[in-house]
Amino acid sequence: MIINANVRGFILAGGASRRFGRDKALVEFDGEPLIARLCRILQAATVAPVSIVGDIEKYGHIGVECISDRWPGEGPLGGIITAMQAADPAKPQTTWSLIIGCDMPFLTPDWLQHLAGRAAASATEVAVPESAYGLEPLCACWHRSAVPALEQAFANGTRRLTDAMKQLSMEVLDAADWKRF
Repeated sequence: MIINANVRGFILAGGASRRFGRDKALVEFDGEPLIARLCRILQAATVAPVSIVGDIEKYGHIGVECISDRWPGEGPLGGIITAMQAADPAKPQTTWSLIIGCDMPFLTPDWLQHLAGRAAASATEVAVPESAYGLEPLCACWHRSAVPALEQAFANGTRRLTDAMKQLSMEVLDAADWKRF
């Protein structure tokens, strides 16, 4: 099953990878760079284009569109806003952005399809899984109507993604939703 075309896929590949010690996105996993694996997984789950929000010099060889983060070094909130602003405004049917981080090797197309399907069936601004560690906003589906609130939070100095999300209506998917994937 492939989700419908109103969902655009993005992978966030910013960040300094300070704790990891090198660029996580380019680490080999199962014989390929992690970011290439995630592009393939996201492409298998969507029919709309998949793009990387990150440095074209680092990731241009992956073979998908690279979009420069408008606020490099400012955290994932800026990357999410960048992605959502890049979703083609000429195609109003592209109302959802499925955005994942570059360090999630165990995602599956089935899970991403389920997440996007739940988002599309809801009347919320973000569908986000929750684990024992809290919300997982770097594997979430964001509605274009969330952009103004996220932009306002960012302009007001908010950088913590979960703080910005407090302004949005959310559908939270718990372990009962995601564990089978």
